[in-house]
Amino acid sequence: MYREIRRSAYHLADPAAPWTEDYRALRFPERWQSTLLTLHNHGRPETEWQRVLPTRSLDTALQTLAPEVIVRPRARPPIGEGPMPPEDFWMYVPADAPDPLPGRAGGQVLNAWLRTLVPRRSEHNPELRALLLRCSDELTDTPLSWESVPRVDLLGTHPTEGGTAAPEPRQFQLATDALARGIRGLDPYPFEGGELRFRALPRGPRDQGAELMSQPLCRTIKRKEWWFSITLNISLHTVPFDPRPRLHLHWGVRRWATHTRSDTGRLPLPYGQSTTVHLRPKIPWLPGVPATERGALARLRRDRASDGFTWAENDPAGILHQLSVVGRFPVPDRLLADPAHWIGDGPGVRAAVVHSNHMGVHEVGPGLMPHQRSQLTAWAETALPARVVRLPDLVRGRGKGIGAPANRRPKPVGEPAKKAEEVRAAQARSRALAVLADRTGLTFEPAAGQAYVTVRLLWRTAELRRHAVREFARTLGLDGDGGAHALPEQVFDDARPGQPAVLEWRTPELVVQLRCLPLTDGLGDRLVLDPAVRRKGERVARALAVRRRELSGWLRADGADLNRPGLALVEIAHRSTFREADTDPKFANRLGCADAGVLTQFVVTPSVERRIANADTVQHRAHHAWLDGFRQLGVRVLPEHTLGGDLPDGLQYAALWMVKRRKDGPTRLPRHLPVAVLVTPLPEGSGLCVVRGWDDDTRTWIPYPHFLLGLVKKAEIDPSVPDEPGSGGTADDAPRITAKARRTNLSEQRRETARFLQRMLHSLRNHPTVLITHAQNSRSHWPWLQDGQIEPDMIRIGHAPPGGIDDELRLVRVRGRAGRETAQWWGLAEPGKAHGQPAGFWAVRPSGGGRRDPGERVFHSSTERPGTFAISPALDRLAARVNAAGNLTSQAGTGAWNPTLVEIAVLGCHTEPDAEPPSPPVPDEPEAIALATHQLRMAPDYPVALSLPLPLHLAGLAQAYVLPTVAAGEPGAETTDGETVPEPSDEMAESPPVGPDPDAADPPGPGAEPEAPDEPPLR
Repeated sequence: MYREIRRSAYHLADPAAPWTEDYRALRFPERWQSTLLTLHNHGRPETEWQRVLPTRSLDTALQTLAPEVIVRPRARPPIGEGPMPPEDFWMYVPADAPDPLPGRAGGQVLNAWLRTLVPRRSEHNPELRALLLRCSDELTDTPLSWESVPRVDLLGTHPTEGGTAAPEPRQFQLATDALARGIRGLDPYPFEGGELRFRALPRGPRDQGAELMSQPLCRTIKRKEWWFSITLNISLHTVPFDPRPRLHLHWGVRRWATHTRSDTGRLPLPYGQSTTVHLRPKIPWLPGVPATERGALARLRRDRASDGFTWAENDPAGILHQLSVVGRFPVPDRLLADPAHWIGDGPGVRAAVVHSNHMGVHEVGPGLMPHQRSQLTAWAETALPARVVRLPDLVRGRGKGIGAPANRRPKPVGEPAKKAEEVRAAQARSRALAVLADRTGLTFEPAAGQAYVTVRLLWRTAELRRHAVREFARTLGLDGDGGAHALPEQVFDDARPGQPAVLEWRTPELVVQLRCLPLTDGLGDRLVLDPAVRRKGERVARALAVRRRELSGWLRADGADLNRPGLALVEIAHRSTFREADTDPKFANRLGCADAGVLTQFVVTPSVERRIANADTVQHRAHHAWLDGFRQLGVRVLPEHTLGGDLPDGLQYAALWMVKRRKDGPTRLPRHLPVAVLVTPLPEGSGLCVVRGWDDDTRTWIPYPHFLLGLVKKAEIDPSVPDEPGSGGTADDAPRITAKARRTNLSEQRRETARFLQRMLHSLRNHPTVLITHAQNSRSHWPWLQDGQIEPDMIRIGHAPPGGIDDELRLVRVRGRAGRETAQWWGLAEPGKAHGQPAGFWAVRPSGGGRRDPGERVFHSSTERPGTFAISPALDRLAARVNAAGNLTSQAGTGAWNPTLVEIAVLGCHTEPDAEPPSPPVPDEPEAIALATHQLRMAPDYPVALSLPLPLHLAGLAQAYVLPTVAAGEPGAETTDGETVPEPSDEMAESPPVGPDPDAADPPGPGAEPEAPDEPPLR
């Protein structure tokens, strides 16, 4: 049993002894602003004029071309305010570094950047050319004047009103870059068979932190060579109520794409997306500039004119093309045809294409396991300044063992015990469905003392239908097959709406009817896009609306009723049949079913091409699809806390979640919809609970099925709303959305969220409730959740001043590893053994070995890894070893996975007893509330632990029913999301992720939306 865990997180040993560095710095010449803005806005409509120069590509190029340069982001200030505080600068360079842009180098870069400001279609305009020459002369006549800036404090801060560190904006870049420089100065990291040599990567001015990457490594797996690198990200973060900021080290794996397709002879780059390429020069980028090991980042995009690929013009590649490296710059066609040639050593610029999951399988596994991460971290820690130390190790908090809930059942051992437990769970599920049927409106024509529940099976293949019927009975512990054996195959094939093949089971508490209908008339096929419709968004919107209307009418003909929610298991074809973009019918089918009052759970037809259509695969998919479907109906088991009288009787849990529309849809304007879920325990049985969602229209809590179905309408977009720019643009181009429009959109959404919160929180009065929120998900729209604003036992909604929380309310905020905001960690093993991944509830070690400080508000939660993912914590991604048979073997092909270390911060509770009569209640203990939140991750009816507490998990599942579409009957409007949101899959939340490992360094998928950091907003 691991007793302690260690984090790769560091802070000042003594806040009074600062860590300082000397710099030279350069201010942005503000006199450029007027002339260059005139150039940039030339030919644009006045509504799209920019007030601040777009220097992002210049900033990134400067960090690429000039070694040791750190570029701060330009401000977007309100009118009348200065662009940057006087103590901050545009560029920094260590005081002992050589001049990064000597002689004419600075002018060359600036003039190359100028050309990126020119509208592409206007570059031959005589008036524009004259303006361009005038701007070039102005840049040339302005010398770059560096100032001395001694003793810059890198980690010292002043705490907020709530006692949380508030770093200066520049510290997020300067502190992390200083530590990265120290690590680069270490001797190479040795491993058996080689060593790692790290170099810096350029970071955009808004990419807070520093990144190091090793040289590419090659491993032979399945008789092919595969390439990868080890990455180290260094970031600065804050924690609620801690006056010292902390540095995090995050290790990962970046995999390189080197295998071309046999049919095209080039890398399979995803269509419609840019692909990142890392560039490394063998000599300085510019003559006279000091040599650097820092690489460059560029993007390849599809060239519509030639149907080939080209370098994106508005990033560093566009600037580098115009400088002296043009003769050595990789030609995209050659790079894509022979990527392995460019990745190793050689003359000129070397290039490596980042692998993404859209390119297919990469045989090098993602991520690193804890023992190797601990070894790499120990090596990097030798570069820490003397004043910076590792955070103290965490120890187990309250609760026995892993802190499991009271109603968590032990894992059965042996096949008879497993079967007995399966029967018990199925019967409990059936009883829960009977108890909840009347509460959630699922009852049809109730028989005497019985609930009557109707479920549908919409099938495409007979094989899956037979397995789905068997798994339906198994999931609810029902005897027999409901009469399926007595029905000839023709009855199933000829079934139609209103005349389905009906199977029925009866128990003392419940009557269950399964209506089997084949998906006919193309309702399960791909969407049909009309090529005559010019705009891509409109094509998709029309196809979606047609399928949605057809399926809704089809189900209504079978008796579906929006006022009586039902459930349908829908078979959908394998994604390989939807190769054309935007033809996947899952969204349309989900919405069509929802319009008819039917919740949906999809099960995919196994791919015939890959020969995986075996009975075990189909049975497994059908079983878990039914489990997830019944959970959507509200059949849930609430983990029972083990705190006894330390928590109020009848405690209920509410959760706030911001359901998101992605910003990479055709409208390019992200929008968020606040939703809330309330989980209330029932006295009818152990752990049974009622799940409800908040209906802001009626201002009541409604059954979870009604809540999910109601979200479909709430998510639709009314094109008449002014903040939804949806007109203009070419056939495949989205309209341009200005920064002002985005800020206005966010401000309005914050006001809507504040009004939602006020109404929802008012409904929770007079009943003990824990409101659970998620930092990365909600703080952009509820700014009070940001570290820099929170105060203990207070709450602020909208623009009102902070006030005390209601008497019966407790406020908890959880935070995961998104944005590397919680540190990587490992369990400390005994000497000579590998460090591991223990589950448990963790807290700061009590001072002096006594009782923990009652003011402690921040705790941590980790859960067990799934039993099906048995990988040794000592997995070695680097070294090749001799196995028991005496052969040289490598573990590079094994994927790593690590449980999330979830931060639980008790922001608001009642630690002081209320002196009002009749008697003072027991004061809250923050650790007890945090432990109950930890136990909510271990719901008994889930085979694996959840990545979030159960109420938050249920609120997050609402995303599947919030496909933003235009309101019906609006011609010419476009959809706002072109990519499938994963269907709700409750059980896999903390199991091995599908796709890249969260700790891996491969870039996020297309449209991944960065969350607002807890640090002060970037300017």
